[in-house]
Amino acid sequence: MTYKAEYIWIDGTSPTAKLRSKTRILADGAELPIWGFDGSSTNQAEGHASDRVLKPVASFPDPIRGGDDVLVMCEVLNIDGTPHESNTRAALREVAEKYAAQESLFGIEQEYTFFQGSRPLGFPENGFPAPQGGYYCGVGADEIFGRPVVEKHLENCLAAGIGISGINAEVMPGQWEFQVGPLSPLEVADHLWVARWLLYRTAEDFGISATLDPKPAKGDWNGAGAHTNFSTKAMRENYAAIIEAAESLGRDDKPLEHIKNYGAGVEARLTGAHETAPWNEYSYGVSDRGASVRIPWQVEVDQKGYIEDRRPNANVDPYVVTRLIVDTCCTALEKADLV
Repeated sequence: MTYKAEYIWIDGTSPTAKLRSKTRILADGAELPIWGFDGSSTNQAEGHASDRVLKPVASFPDPIRGGDDVLVMCEVLNIDGTPHESNTRAALREVAEKYAAQESLFGIEQEYTFFQGSRPLGFPENGFPAPQGGYYCGVGADEIFGRPVVEKHLENCLAAGIGISGINAEVMPGQWEFQVGPLSPLEVADHLWVARWLLYRTAEDFGISATLDPKPAKGDWNGAGAHTNFSTKAMRENYAAIIEAAESLGRDDKPLEHIKNYGAGVEARLTGAHETAPWNEYSYGVSDRGASVRIPWQVEVDQKGYIEDRRPNANVDPYVVTRLIVDTCCTALEKADLV
């Protein structure tokens, strides 16, 4: 007897990487082996030396095929076993291990937009829908589009063991959100990438595509982000650590370093309008969705909890955003003796 393993990896497409996958048939009980692929077809190699290596790092039950079949998240390696330059997970692993004692947790809010053809799902063929306002967390066929896909995606994520914690309709027709976490840095990023793969794969069966474009419709519409909620053990116990983490993200060259790595097209979304702060100005505040970083009101009341970095785009690499936040905040908390 055999089982099917769907090997999933992140390619080298720039400025926004794509997900790739292929299937391997394995004997029952066989461990997941390393595997190869043609990197010249994924922007990860040149034709004269095209072999690249897939190293399994996380496995999930496959809710599409069922049975004993699995989804396998992989890191991309060079043939000498070193991380490929497109392998952002390897860099996160080093930082996560360095600051493991601080027990970082993340929850990432993944916004996305369904398209049918060249227009967002729910946009009329000619003209535009009513302005945003009634679509957010709405109900009814006149305001909500794509719910069957969303519900099936939720079922698939739960069946796969993804740490998904919620879903909701967003402010534009065809725009939705799911949340992953709270989980450790490597876990939340692995789970989010596989949840994205399941989103695309689930939508296939409905003849619909999903995009993480940060500004899928021009004009007076909110963009699509990946608001990133973060805490350490100290932050979950001490409000001084909350303030230090928020301030550390605004010090020196940190705002620009983060913005440069928060997803392609971030300037088009972070305009200072539509519940965003300007991309080139850093701010934080309690209950302020117009700030770069929001401290939830309940966190101020409880004097402990987490912060929300509202800057990352929907198309951000979760391995990158978690690495940057852990590195910046945990370094600062350590220096301030708030660990």
